[in-house]
Amino acid sequence: MAVLNAGTMFPTTLVSEMFNKVKGHSSIAKMVSSTPIPFNGNTEFTFSPDNKVSVVGEGAQKPAGDVTVTPVTIRPVKVLYQARVSSEFLYASEEAKLNYLKAFTDGFAAQIASGLDEMIMHGVNPATGTASSVIGTNNLDAQITKKVQLTAAPNTDVDAAIALVDDANGIILGKSIRSQIAALKTTDGGVMYPEFAWGATPAELGGIKVDANKTVEAANADARAYVGDFNALKWGFAKNIPLEVIEYGDPDNTGVDLKGSNQVMLRSEAFVGWGILDANAFSMVTVESL
Repeated sequence: MAVLNAGTMFPTTLVSEMFNKVKGHSSIAKMVSSTPIPFNGNTEFTFSPDNKVSVVGEGAQKPAGDVTVTPVTIRPVKVLYQARVSSEFLYASEEAKLNYLKAFTDGFAAQIASGLDEMIMHGVNPATGTASSVIGTNNLDAQITKKVQLTAAPNTDVDAAIALVDDANGIILGKSIRSQIAALKTTDGGVMYPEFAWGATPAELGGIKVDANKTVEAANADARAYVGDFNALKWGFAKNIPLEVIEYGDPDNTGVDLKGSNQVMLRSEAFVGWGILDANAFSMVTVESL
């Protein structure tokens, strides 16, 4: 492996491994595949025909038609992950450096996965759990208007949320509603949904993808489930993920000098972008009063 200097890139295999792990931990990534997003962003256009098709007789005049064209800009936001390691990293064998990088990659993969959900669902900065001005209203919580209030029958509530959406193809459950569904009993005392026993979550029910994730309630205490046609959401990332090895100063503002403490910092940045093409394609189950 090449000597690691500022600006060195992760090897391609590690980049692939990193985002494969994102798919394993992110509910959004499970619901909809990523598409490449350029660093300067792009614009998606949604077309909504306002008129139904018309039957036109031979030689007859064609009627006027209306269509609503809505542009949605997908602009990547920069996310950062960093960790201090011993300065021995600089003098370690190539194998030892690779072990450091794999551990760093594992951490980054786990954090960017949960962060992806928290940013898209709630519009928060994952590091602080508070609303991000960079993200603004580009999140499901801010745009979803179709809501169902949670009752003692969570399965019925999810059904009601599905009914609010045309062609729903995905359900993301919070951990608490998943547990409520698992506890439901039939009239004869049997388990209503054995697929949820022992903390499990089925990959799909009735042809609809299902996932359960703590990120649903991570930054929105009222959220219990998101339902939608996830084809109406696009997300992606830039594949070149720069890795910087910092040897001097206090780059994380902790008050501890790197050189003075025999440490170096590994810092990586990713550019992730997403866009909600149609907010009407989503609904949610919530405990808030409606």
